Amino acid sequence: MNGKMKALVKHRRGFGAELRIVDIPAINETEVLIKVKATSICGTDVHIYSWDAWSQGRVNPPYVFGHEFSGEVVEIGDKVTSVKIGDYVSAETHIVCGTCPQCLTGQGHICKNTKIIGVDTQGCFAEYVALPAGNLWKNPAEMPLDVASIQEPMGNAVHTVLAGEVTGKTVAVIGCGPIGIMAAGVAKAAGAAKVIAFDLNDYRLKLARDMGADYTVNSGQEDPLEQAYNLTDGNGVDVVCEMSGHPAAINQGLKMATNGGRVSILSLPVKPVEINITDDIVFKGLTVQGITGRKMFQTWQQVSGLLASGQVDVTPVITHHLPLEEFEKGFELMIKGECGKVVLTP
Repeated sequence: MNGKMKALVKHRRGFGAELRIVDIPAINETEVLIKVKATSICGTDVHIYSWDAWSQGRVNPPYVFGHEFSGEVVEIGDKVTSVKIGDYVSAETHIVCGTCPQCLTGQGHICKNTKIIGVDTQGCFAEYVALPAGNLWKNPAEMPLDVASIQEPMGNAVHTVLAGEVTGKTVAVIGCGPIGIMAAGVAKAAGAAKVIAFDLNDYRLKLARDMGADYTVNSGQEDPLEQAYNLTDGNGVDVVCEMSGHPAAINQGLKMATNGGRVSILSLPVKPVEINITDDIVFKGLTVQGITGRKMFQTWQQVSGLLASGQVDVTPVITHHLPLEEFEKGFELMIKGECGKVVLTP
């Protein structure tokens, strides 16, 4: 398809972005072109928009960013057989090589050669996006566009929570950004006995309660360790899902975990973090996991099943809908923490 489109471009090495008119992307024989119907802002996009230390070392403007979306297939490459024109899709945002040792042993989510849509390639904050057909996930026809657009970050929450046993256990979610908020709901759906959400933002703590958290703790007003131990009869929590990336919170997570517990870390600290490995990991016998992306496509099946069953309702997380032209308002809300998920419509 030839022509021009509106797109949100990370235009320079600095704060912000610009709405521009750019070429509609061309596809090769194994790719598809998707008309974007809804796209949501992720914390990674905020890193890029704000131009923090991580983004400075990773992305190369100018380019179209954004990676969470839902849309309709409007063109397919000559060798594409897995989807057809008119299919309603979202996408796994990690493009993997398929040939490294990790890919060959069923661990494509940690492919050594991963490229991320909208980070390492052209993204979906646009009217159209081109992607490999193998990255697409077909959505049920009845799924709302906004819900379909946030399946990818919900997959992060699912992967983090379900990286170990949850049923009957106490779970702490540290950091109530949108993924942390969804993690609270996933943990309850998975049978957690008690879910405790920690953050500094009362607005987002309320969203965590709306998603199913049993208790919320404002770590700026209460001692998070004291509250964690009070709520677990002095034992500490069984599972810690670290979503904040703050050095103090990471250390608190390790300290509040019970002996033999699990700490799953999805967050991306922008600088090295000093921790007490001897006392907080080794002597406690903790399992500490790094979580990246989603298992392809096991996590997508879990997300789809949880949504279809009604066990997890993500609509409380979606707090704002804006046209793409109002992207600055959306990013401002994200930076200030005055929103859950912000969905943009091209």
